[in-house]
Amino acid sequence: MNLNYHITKKFTLYTEVQTRSQHVFDDFYYRELKGGVNYKLTDDMNVFAGYGNYKTYTYPGNYEKPVQTNENRLWEQFVYTTNLNRINIENRVRFEQRWLNGVYHNRFRYRLLLSVPVNHPKIEDKTFFPIVFDEVFFTDKDPYFLRNRIFGGAGYRFSKVFTVQMGLIRQSDFFADGSSSGKNFFQTSLLLNAGTPHKKVHFSDAD
Repeated sequence: MNLNYHITKKFTLYTEVQTRSQHVFDDFYYRELKGGVNYKLTDDMNVFAGYGNYKTYTYPGNYEKPVQTNENRLWEQFVYTTNLNRINIENRVRFEQRWLNGVYHNRFRYRLLLSVPVNHPKIEDKTFFPIVFDEVFFTDKDPYFLRNRIFGGAGYRFSKVFTVQMGLIRQSDFFADGSSSGKNFFQTSLLLNAGTPHKKVHFSDAD
């Protein structure tokens, strides 16, 4: 669940609560809490700074201890949006400073997201819109290319306050020994907006 609180036309407070499970409504092994501040440079460009805490628990079970990974993370990002006819194009660049069980890591991410309103010329109230994105993850140490994440799904904006998004994520992870692994996620996101009226829909984050 994501909440954006628009303080002014320029400043927005952001907070998110997320959980993951290995089965539908069972074996919850992960949770994250994060928040930050967004500043709108122009109608098409935004900058953001945030902090999050991420915990991975022992599997199987629901939030079973001991905690396997406790991560504290700072990040900064730049988002540029544009349009190609009805296609909304979002470019997001993110820089992360991560402390995993007390050990420091850098990570860099780029996401290209496309959305297309179906029943209205643009994403407004009562609009259905398919979404696809691809995001790549890098670091400054071997193996450098850490992860690729592909999403396909759709959203529905009920009103300026409430939007729902659902879809499938294919995540591929790459390791220094040359091996890799993959996993599929089904994701449901609830996006809430409050405060100063706004025009653009906000898209959810996978993490």
